[in-house]
Amino acid sequence: MLIIACISSHGYGHGARVAALLGALHRQQPDCRFVLCTALAPAFLAQVFQGVPFEQRHCPWDVGVVQADALGSDPEATLLALEKLERELPALLEREAAYLRPLLESHPGPALVLGDVPPAAALLAQRLGLPMIWQANFGWDAIYAEMGLAFRPWAEHCAQLYGQGQAVISCPFSLPMPWGIPRWEVGLSCGQPALGEAQLREKFCLSHPRERTALLSFGGLGVQLDPALLAHWPHWHFLVTDPSLAAMANASLIPKYLRPLDVMPLCSRVLTKPGYSTFCEALSQGLGLIVVARQGFAEAAVLQAGLISHGWHRLLPRQAFMDGAWQLDNPLEPPLGAPLAQGGESQGAALLLAQLQSYGRES
Repeated sequence: MLIIACISSHGYGHGARVAALLGALHRQQPDCRFVLCTALAPAFLAQVFQGVPFEQRHCPWDVGVVQADALGSDPEATLLALEKLERELPALLEREAAYLRPLLESHPGPALVLGDVPPAAALLAQRLGLPMIWQANFGWDAIYAEMGLAFRPWAEHCAQLYGQGQAVISCPFSLPMPWGIPRWEVGLSCGQPALGEAQLREKFCLSHPRERTALLSFGGLGVQLDPALLAHWPHWHFLVTDPSLAAMANASLIPKYLRPLDVMPLCSRVLTKPGYSTFCEALSQGLGLIVVARQGFAEAAVLQAGLISHGWHRLLPRQAFMDGAWQLDNPLEPPLGAPLAQGGESQGAALLLAQLQSYGRES
């Protein structure tokens, strides 16, 4: 069995979600082979795949939305990047198809293309004659549709490509995905921390209580933050990914070999942006979320609404965050509804395995 996974390089969340899914599939079917076609950093992939063997092909399949930092978008730069990608895609498709065809001929058993969630993955699947399965909580069609008239042709083009898949594994916090294909709903999909709380405390030499420890993380792009703001909260200890913040007395730098997920057992709260993988990881670990509002990206509103319904939370305006008014000592707002079901990565893996076995019988 072979899965060719086309992963958006827009953000680390897509890679983390695919890693959780394929990690679960590896546990169910250890001989399944994974080829990751993505421009995500190899070091990041090695970190999130943790012992799951894979091969990477460097492929910038999509643009997503060009960002200045984790909270801001640049529509003009996004349009220019989309036009550039459109010019480069034919050569990229030809190159990857030429590489993958001999691999498919020599590899026994069924294969499919998994997309999370570059529309061009459908074009690769067509060239290879393979089934196309999406994993998503949104498509770029929904994002571009909210970005103005100039993005409308791009939104329509993305929707047309998404409709060429056989099905979509639909994750929580989903935007509309009216692609005319079967939609398989799953629960929260994420990995698990690599270490327990006791092991982590020993590594960090950390005695600060869990209820006064917070993870401060804004993904790969991050946010420029004045380290002095941490001094506003002397009774809190922060686990951070930014070395400049780690210079403060009440902060510890997360080592590069650990993911933010790995240190969550030490924390009671996560201070972050709206992000699918961070939300899933924090909710699965029973953490509260203090979330800095994000404008100009349609997924953010859906994530925030889902958090209000399903997780303990507090929402901050961006300016309040930049001023250090983080409300850490205020009680979190309770969810309006029930917790979300977990185990989405295992559910999705079982669906993929069933599809591979079905395609194998058909062939």
